[in-house]
Amino acid sequence: MAQQFDLLGSSAPEAPLADRLRPRTLEEFSGQQQLLGDTSTLRSAIEKQQLHSMVFWGPPGTGKTTLARVLANQCDAEFISLSAVLAGVKDIRAAVEESQHAYSANTRRTVLFVDEVHRFNKAQQDAFLPHIEDGTFFFVGATTENPSFALNNALLSRLRVYVLNRLSSEDIEAIIRRGLGGDERGLQNTYADESVITALADAADGDARRSLVLLELAHDVAIPDEDGKRYITDSIVTEVTRDTLRHFDKGGDIFYEQISALHKSVRGSDPDAALYWFCRMIDGGCDPHYIARRVVRMASEDIGNADPRGLQIALDGWSTFERLGSPEGELALAQAIIYLACAAKSNAAYNAYKAAMSFVKQSGNAEVPIHLRNAPTGMMKSLGYGEQYQYDHDAQDGVASTQQYFPDGLTREVFYQPVERGLEIQISEKLARLRKLRSE
Repeated sequence: MAQQFDLLGSSAPEAPLADRLRPRTLEEFSGQQQLLGDTSTLRSAIEKQQLHSMVFWGPPGTGKTTLARVLANQCDAEFISLSAVLAGVKDIRAAVEESQHAYSANTRRTVLFVDEVHRFNKAQQDAFLPHIEDGTFFFVGATTENPSFALNNALLSRLRVYVLNRLSSEDIEAIIRRGLGGDERGLQNTYADESVITALADAADGDARRSLVLLELAHDVAIPDEDGKRYITDSIVTEVTRDTLRHFDKGGDIFYEQISALHKSVRGSDPDAALYWFCRMIDGGCDPHYIARRVVRMASEDIGNADPRGLQIALDGWSTFERLGSPEGELALAQAIIYLACAAKSNAAYNAYKAAMSFVKQSGNAEVPIHLRNAPTGMMKSLGYGEQYQYDHDAQDGVASTQQYFPDGLTREVFYQPVERGLEIQISEKLARLRKLRSE
């Protein structure tokens, strides 16, 4: 359902601290200097009241909704909000009608803000297009997902994408100080040392909303003295942040960025970095079974036959985790990751598989040569199945070098090309000898 909000945030004392402290102007907004610096395009557009349609992309708690409200407020525009989690096409139509009415009644522009816009399907996203085109409203979307994947091309082509970064510790600490009474909307008669502010900022992990939720919770836990003053101590911070997880966002961009970093650290033979990313994912709440599957993939894709033990160790790590569970079994996964990072690397099997699959798709359904066919029945024997097959174990060196294993009429291809690392050095030498025998 479309909703209109107080752009300046709530001033009611019972409202959550994060809502009371919502920035009202660009000057109150913390962080995102790459977007809001004095010479930035977005700041210039806001100050000159030159609205355009856009999408804010960034992690939770970085100010996407707040920036949209500040933008509408400073450009003297109506602000209509939709949540893509709850709204449908009917709600979009209602928002369009409301925008048209606001323009005709007040001759004011309208900012239509769509939170979690990536949750809308293609049809719902397409419903905005004609109204963005004719200027019924200025569209402002917010998403935690990569717009390149989350938004369809027709909508994306009409929007300017602004990337919001996770807030720095200094930005979060400034927000916490405002919450401690630096702003009249903050917590009054509440005090904390710098070490406490730093600890709260660290626990917030770049999320402004989370920092204020933790601060308000710590305020509620602190017992006022006879003067009504509350002191937030280190022990209180430890208590309220005990079960706080780092940002991970399973299935979102952070999820795929971190698993990519883990995979590339293993491939780059950096066990320390690989272990760091593994622990980051576990600390963030990632399912260890997912990591185990990816570790097995790494063993085949990046280690391969340079060290075939890598695949078995990866499987053993997964099996051990399934037997022990968490957290004990996570050590076995860590051991497998360290081994793979240190092992000799080869992507020869991976490349060979891709090349062979490509060749098969292009070469059609060639028949199996008659000498390679099995002959379990008399009829098959009478047709010559297997007649000219040479049993390799009876040949010199255990290889029938004149025997053709590719289908008749197909040029022999070389898919597997071992690298000069690990066990593949010996494999390469053997294959070179066999290829020489076949060529002779």
